[in-house]
Amino acid sequence: MHRNPLLEVVGKKPKLPDCRRARETRHLMNDMKSKGKPNGKKPASEEKKLYLEPEYTRVRVTDVEIKQLVTLPQEIDLNEWLASSVTTFFNHINLQYSTISEFCTGETCQTMAACNTQYYWYDERGKKVKCTAPQYIDFVMSSVQKLVTDEDIFPTKYGREFPSSFESLVKKICRYLFHVLAHIYSAHFKEIAALELHGHINTLFIHFLLFVREFSLLDPKETSILDDLSEVLFSEENREAVGATGEAQNHVKER
Repeated sequence: MHRNPLLEVVGKKPKLPDCRRARETRHLMNDMKSKGKPNGKKPASEEKKLYLEPEYTRVRVTDVEIKQLVTLPQEIDLNEWLASSVTTFFNHINLQYSTISEFCTGETCQTMAACNTQYYWYDERGKKVKCTAPQYIDFVMSSVQKLVTDEDIFPTKYGREFPSSFESLVKKICRYLFHVLAHIYSAHFKEIAALELHGHINTLFIHFLLFVREFSLLDPKETSILDDLSEVLFSEENREAVGATGEAQNHVKER
């Protein structure tokens, strides 16, 4: 499978706060835990969206023009490029979630929600399952891990063919990964900011959104719950940093 070194630059492992600040961060996070109460949150529409504050939206971990990272390179097979990119996004979104997973519990996140949207898992029989956010995300990560390590679906050996259903599977994976990103922004950005990882998730989100738009992997209605964020991140003043502009819409519904 083709490796994309530029993806590794943008998606490099988040660097946690240094030792001098670690003590303060630990106290802050413990304080968050003690104050967190199930069902005590205001609806997302009523809360001030911390992730839209300029002090956070302007932070990145790279000055690379990210648009260059998503364009299909010459002489690279499209499916190879999709496979390499999606696998890398999976690894980095999984890593990003792991940094705040101790704060995403069955008590603090009783449903898998992002902004005003609630997500449901569908089991192998197609039955709709309501579950907590950590359960849903565990289902996502386990399912995607199984797919990307299946040689019949994501072949790594030369000469192996991709299945005819590959594109639809990639779209499904991207949809689930977006749900995880949306939940992190909506429910756990305070922890992300406290750990000073907002630059990493902003860069990852920009990169991911440009990628799914470049190859039409997600319906714009699916990503519309974070259109306010994408509008800011793709705004005129950030064009040089991300290499694109975004458009805002306002579609929110149960999925």
